[in-house]
Amino acid sequence: MLFFLQFMSGYSLREWFMRTLPLETMASVQMSPKDETVARFLDAAARGDVAKVSAVIAHSSSLINESGENGWTALMLGARNGHVEVVNTLLSKGCDKSLVNKSGQTSYDIAKFWGHKHIAGLLANSKGGNSHHLLPGSSTEGHENYFSREFLNRMSEKRTNSQWLEAKQSSPASVYILFFNLNPLVTPGTDEMSESKMEFKLCRLHWGSVKELATKPGTTLIFLGVEKRVKFASPSPAEDEDGLTAWFALNTDSSPIEDLDLSNPNSFYLKPPMPGVLRLSSDEAGVIAQARSVLAWHNRYSFCPTCGSRTKVDEGGYKRTCLKEDCRSLQGIHNTCYPRVDPVVIMLVIHPDGNQCLLGRKKTFPAGMFSCLAGFIEPGEVIEDAVRREVEEESGVKVGPVQYVSSQPWPMPSSLMIGCLAVAVSTHIKVDENEIEEARWFTRQQVIDIFTKNSQPAFTMPPRQAIAHQLIKYWIGVNANL
Repeated sequence: MLFFLQFMSGYSLREWFMRTLPLETMASVQMSPKDETVARFLDAAARGDVAKVSAVIAHSSSLINESGENGWTALMLGARNGHVEVVNTLLSKGCDKSLVNKSGQTSYDIAKFWGHKHIAGLLANSKGGNSHHLLPGSSTEGHENYFSREFLNRMSEKRTNSQWLEAKQSSPASVYILFFNLNPLVTPGTDEMSESKMEFKLCRLHWGSVKELATKPGTTLIFLGVEKRVKFASPSPAEDEDGLTAWFALNTDSSPIEDLDLSNPNSFYLKPPMPGVLRLSSDEAGVIAQARSVLAWHNRYSFCPTCGSRTKVDEGGYKRTCLKEDCRSLQGIHNTCYPRVDPVVIMLVIHPDGNQCLLGRKKTFPAGMFSCLAGFIEPGEVIEDAVRREVEEESGVKVGPVQYVSSQPWPMPSSLMIGCLAVAVSTHIKVDENEIEEARWFTRQQVIDIFTKNSQPAFTMPPRQAIAHQLIKYWIGVNANL
């Protein structure tokens, strides 16, 4: 009460601090008015004096993130000494919990080290602080990841029109792409280049070449859609009256190249599909993403997940129907009857100092390669929580704010990669070796060196076709010239 009466009596904050400063300290230290105030503020936080901490913030809120010797802020001192009320007060006033001291520790790191679990939890889960400013604010509208281009209009309304589908299947204008055990049939690109950089093109077949194969056991046929470009001129003899060129995909468990009438004798199956499918055009990559994901689902779900009976292909390949008349899956709509998509979060974690990012590597990666952390979303989990959980599980690092950037289909076999940026609220790395082999903080300059190729890079990263590459590029703000 005396504290508030002093202020009401006209004392300035500095005068009040000077009156309460120990004489031996005043005699030995020459301090500026601001330094005196900051010193008292930090001392109050260290001792757990919530009243004095609140008074300083009320009088001069700009001091809330001031630091003393070795870069320790009031929040760090409160966390170090276990003063929950001080920490709560500072967080409620918007202090920056992402700041690091000269030892590279955040307030969370300090609380965890000294065993103050409750405070560590507050710092990890609080929405306070200003770490959102570390996330880029620019729009990602118009950004397109590999595998994501929609070359075809899927025409989902035609999937239940069996008459229309049958007519399109036998049309000489329709295009078929062929898979052998989910490996696409391709031809080499026309441009002369080294084998390691050679581009591929999908073999575009027609009904006459595939009609025998389409009726064989072990062959799956699906409708992909129609080309988006609509022909307004009179159709040629090889075109349909509606001007729509339909695309279909076939997957077979026997290799029929010898029996096909191929225009290019150099055609071959991409076995395994990776990394060859990363060398297609953007249009054809989008077709592969759709076709391979749906065909992979058919390849794994020949039997009903509900009762175990055999199933048949329906709706142009976008549904499997159980052949058992009394199966529960025939009553209502069930997700077991439709192609599955597996959501995966993939995230670039930004250091609290804003100048480093967290990357990891698996044992299966090429030597020297690091990438973004990633993991499947669990049932009942939102994207943001999945990001936080996966990062902590794999690296031991705690994450605060999360920002969605873009997504990418990944047909290996049917994942949807949900790309995010996230800001760390702790920095100590403790790798779960069951998840990844190693994780490190890399500086912005080390990342830029990879793009500019001005010096020997500290690591390599995934190719440009991977969303991990694009997330890293987005974070550093790489322009079109790099």
